[in-house]
Amino acid sequence: MAKPPHTPLLSLEETWARLLAGLSTITEEERLPLAESSYRVLAEPLLASINVPGFDNSAMDGYAFCSRDLASGTRELPIGLRVAAGDAPSALPPGTACRIFTGAPLPRGADTVVIQEDCATRGDTLIVPPQWTIGAHIRRAGEDIRAGDTILEKGRRLNAQAIGLAASCGFSEVCVYRRARVVLLSTGDELREAGNEPLRDGQIYDSNRPMLKALLRRMGCEVESLGPIGDDLEATRAALRRAASQADLIVTTGGVSVGEEDHVKTALEKEGALDLWRVAIKPGKPLAFGHIGRTHFLGLPGNPVSSFVTFLLFVRPFLTALEGETPRAPVRFPVYAGFTRAKGDKRREFLRARLTVRADGELEASSYAQQSSGVLSSVAWADGLVDLPADTTVALGDRVLFLPFEGLLP
Repeated sequence: MAKPPHTPLLSLEETWARLLAGLSTITEEERLPLAESSYRVLAEPLLASINVPGFDNSAMDGYAFCSRDLASGTRELPIGLRVAAGDAPSALPPGTACRIFTGAPLPRGADTVVIQEDCATRGDTLIVPPQWTIGAHIRRAGEDIRAGDTILEKGRRLNAQAIGLAASCGFSEVCVYRRARVVLLSTGDELREAGNEPLRDGQIYDSNRPMLKALLRRMGCEVESLGPIGDDLEATRAALRRAASQADLIVTTGGVSVGEEDHVKTALEKEGALDLWRVAIKPGKPLAFGHIGRTHFLGLPGNPVSSFVTFLLFVRPFLTALEGETPRAPVRFPVYAGFTRAKGDKRREFLRARLTVRADGELEASSYAQQSSGVLSSVAWADGLVDLPADTTVALGDRVLFLPFEGLLP
């Protein structure tokens, strides 16, 4: 009897659409100290209650004065005041100058700062340079942020820059969505956990779980790791049931291809539902997506490179949406190819590559020599992926699209 034909492979964009269609985001909120909110997602916008800076201040070390005092053509002013950052100065006496330092409040009556390198002094007298500009080197109150401004939108993931901005406006705590709860499973009779016991013939260390656990934590998730689970259908079903009882998302590696020992796909179909399977990309064709009750499921290939690449391309945007973060397109930009590709693949291909700067200052991508999906050293060596459309050949110096790893993560 002939085997039934496989369903057509989905494109990357079709897969994204299917993953995100009808997805309900996490809505539970919690209030956290700002210092503990790193990489969490804001559940409400942050509005500034103060101006930043809160007062006119000097942008440079130098001398402040009132421009009107030099209207007669004199270039000499007695230095009558000294103001450092943190001081609360009195008004500048008319006809005098002020020694001032970066960040120090501009005294009332001053309207210009000249930098110290352009000035000369004779005792307690300032000699102003011939050329200067009224209002120079002053940071005005509210120049950065005005009271009432929205400084961070709801759905913003709080990276270091965002935390610094919130702190500059006086926020000590923020309202964020709770973390996504993820259970991570790896499957395969051949897998052993590093450090437990020496490998026997036919065994390998499980690299996928620690790698994916690190990626999930970078995404701000709560992660429980189960496995390795042996190649047994009932054991796989039991592990999925356990995971579904406590997780928002189950992520598995291995067992979603078409081999006789690949039980994850079958177990998912028996415990829940398979919504999509197989994507037209390389590496990473055997990707499974479905659900068990209210728990989402993403099954990644077992080969470590495929697992890493499909996490970046599919798990990351899925978790981004699940955790309430405002979606953003992956960072990509054209670079010159420092490699050749004589024959294109029938699937869209993501090559592990590293950027270098050519002699002319342009960026060039070199591909790792061995692009097998089992060569994990390729992703440790690379700093991104070259995105090649299906059936594309590459000549040295062609323009190709590059996706940096850092642009594929928070």
